[in-house]
Amino acid sequence: MFPQPWMLVAIISATLLPMSSKVMSFPQADKVKTLPDQSPVSFQQFAGYVAVDDKNQRALFYYFVEAETNPSSKPLVLWLNGGPGCTSVGIGAFTEHGPFVTNQGKTIVKNQYSWNKEANILYLESPAGVGFSYSDNLSFYQTLNDEVTAQDNLVFLQRWFAKFPEYKNRDFYIIGESYGGHYVPQLAALIIKSKVNFNLKGIAIGNPLLDFDTDMNAVDEYYWSHGIITDYAYKIRISLCNSSRIFREILSGQISKDCLVAARKVSEEYSFTTSIDPYYVTGDKCLSYNVSQAGFLREMLNSGMFQFRKSLNVQQIEEPDQQIDECYLKYSDMYLNRKDVQEALHARLVGTTNYRLCSKIVQTNYDLLSREISTINVVGFLVKSGLRVIVYSGDQDSVIPFMGTRRLVDKLAKNLGLKTSVPYSAWFVDKQVGGWTQVYGNHLTYATVRAASHATPTTQPKRSFILFNAFLQGKPLPKA
Repeated sequence: MFPQPWMLVAIISATLLPMSSKVMSFPQADKVKTLPDQSPVSFQQFAGYVAVDDKNQRALFYYFVEAETNPSSKPLVLWLNGGPGCTSVGIGAFTEHGPFVTNQGKTIVKNQYSWNKEANILYLESPAGVGFSYSDNLSFYQTLNDEVTAQDNLVFLQRWFAKFPEYKNRDFYIIGESYGGHYVPQLAALIIKSKVNFNLKGIAIGNPLLDFDTDMNAVDEYYWSHGIITDYAYKIRISLCNSSRIFREILSGQISKDCLVAARKVSEEYSFTTSIDPYYVTGDKCLSYNVSQAGFLREMLNSGMFQFRKSLNVQQIEEPDQQIDECYLKYSDMYLNRKDVQEALHARLVGTTNYRLCSKIVQTNYDLLSREISTINVVGFLVKSGLRVIVYSGDQDSVIPFMGTRRLVDKLAKNLGLKTSVPYSAWFVDKQVGGWTQVYGNHLTYATVRAASHATPTTQPKRSFILFNAFLQGKPLPKA
């Protein structure tokens, strides 16, 4: 029987409605038509705010770039930078693996190894107070800790998926670096425990803070093994007062004699004001710019430091600055402080007159005890839950060195009873060693990125891109 006219109308309407819904579901008010001085691109960009606390007017800023080709068939990746207090947009998007990198703060140029070649990338400025994210209720900043950050990030995702429903059931990954070693696994664990309907497949964390004592004390070993300090200084450090103890004593304001001796000896050999960049020990410094993604180091070095400096009899000990190919951070800062750029991104400055790559209000107020929460067992929970996990390290980073991270992952694998499925061995890019890797069972991978800094995609973009792509595809890193 042929359908009647009214039936044809119903059939046509039923066929067209999902298509129309799909077209109209993107938030057009958030669409970025073009960024200033940007070359033409084929993919869509969106930026704007998602409220995470309506009562207290707290909102998080995001920048979303669709995949260059076939975005409907590619996964969604959430990226989180560290600190706590540093921006995923200014650092992650515009100096690491976003579609553009800044050129002396005046123009932006296409990034050859942008991660949106393989995925749709969502850059989130979290917690409130970071970048363009804000809280109108200033008392919020007195409550900042890991739990609050994870809860706000979960609310953000729930509301963002309401804005972009096409991505609700997409394969979803969370990736971050540095203090992202707290943000990423804690958010992933909260997603699992909350039983929200996200299609979370895995996480990746680079040069992550996972265990305070292990990671901080690896710094002493890294300095010694890379010739930054002498055998004598290293012996004093490990026998009298290691890095984690020094940091704790700085915070307490009570510096012991042993720690004074150990710190003085290291400072004689490694001057914090004139030395190499600890975030990239083989790279050059940007002498005209200073910013630190490891906010926990900033706070520890600043708390009680006046007394410590006098005791050490040195003029000044500054925080290490995260250098990205010399002055790329400076250029990103310059670009995002342009009013035309902020207008194009639908961004506004709330409670500040300048866009900062690392927020002073967040770094100053973030709960210090959160830094000492070990997240390595949270990573273990995720592995046991069936998520794919890769932990990677740029091997030229002395702030969170690879040796501490490698030990933590290896110990975790043993505690979980995971057998080595790929023994520790080199992986390759263009017939050159890209780094080293070891795989445990089916879900846990450790890898280094050779000659890479704390921010691996900036200093080794192609190797980082290959690692990223292998992770998304669930494939082992390439061998020679």
